[in-house]
Amino acid sequence: MADHGIGLEDVFRARARLSGRIAETPTVASPTLTERCGAPVFLKLETRQTTGSFKLRGATNALLALPHSALAKGVAAASTGNHGRALAFAAAQAGVRCVVCMSALVPANKVEGIRALGAEIRIVGRSQDDAQEEVDRLVREEGFATVPPFDDAGVIAGQGTLGLEIVEAVPDVDLVLVPLSGGGLIGGVALAVKALRPQARVVGVSMERGAAMHASLTAGKPVLVEELETLADSLGGGIGLANRHTFRLAASLLDGVVLLTEAEIAAGIRHAYTREQEIVEGAGAVGIAALLAGKIPEKIGLRGPTVALLSGRNIDMDLHRRIVCGDATGETACPA
Repeated sequence: MADHGIGLEDVFRARARLSGRIAETPTVASPTLTERCGAPVFLKLETRQTTGSFKLRGATNALLALPHSALAKGVAAASTGNHGRALAFAAAQAGVRCVVCMSALVPANKVEGIRALGAEIRIVGRSQDDAQEEVDRLVREEGFATVPPFDDAGVIAGQGTLGLEIVEAVPDVDLVLVPLSGGGLIGGVALAVKALRPQARVVGVSMERGAAMHASLTAGKPVLVEELETLADSLGGGIGLANRHTFRLAASLLDGVVLLTEAEIAAGIRHAYTREQEIVEGAGAVGIAALLAGKIPEKIGLRGPTVALLSGRNIDMDLHRRIVCGDATGETACPA
């Protein structure tokens, strides 16, 4: 994996660096999905991570790897919500100023969650790319350090620690379903899983509305995709035309990509709550949703132990209530 600028040894170094700073989250069997799918299904509950999502792993690892002198002015990053929350937490723990730039599409509950951790908030434009322009300015003109949300070796290695935990919890894992956005999560997880268990397959799951990595993989290069509102809001945003790491990782390591409708994502959120007793945001529910919708490609199939990674829980609770009560899009309130 040298051509990606990251290897399994980087993931193990990240694990050592993160020891005592993050939660090692549980992997639990799902009897309901096992019965439905005809193969053992497990859920990796990264919803129980300290800041409510997997992002704490990558943000903390990357921040701690930076020299203290680079952090003198502070650290800045663009985010669709969860990366900003994770970086704000890690920066506060390290006593570092943190600025998080987000587009107007980021849900208010995620913006307020970041602000509550002490970060400065800047709302810029209507896309992740717009927010990134402000981060680039802060780095260029004001001397900030930056921890990118996904296309960074330290971030990818941190997320890869999830892959180590999955293989340790399910040594004979055959298929891993991972939310797919910018590729930091799936790149790190796939790198670790396939290094430790080469025969395992890794499938990315995203939404039909604005899946930038899927469009880029189809085109054979990073491309621009319009960012649209979706229940899987944490999966929004582009991968960057100058992508250095995650596009190549995804292109070389993924065994397939599944795209979901908004109704299918809502069904995943609903199942997680009513049958698994877990509160999961749209982006975190896509693995469950893919299984419920029967969308695992036939050429991949469900042959053995399958792990769905539930990546986060940071959903607006009023929206969650409406979805659980049966409104797939969250637009109509359910009866009192």
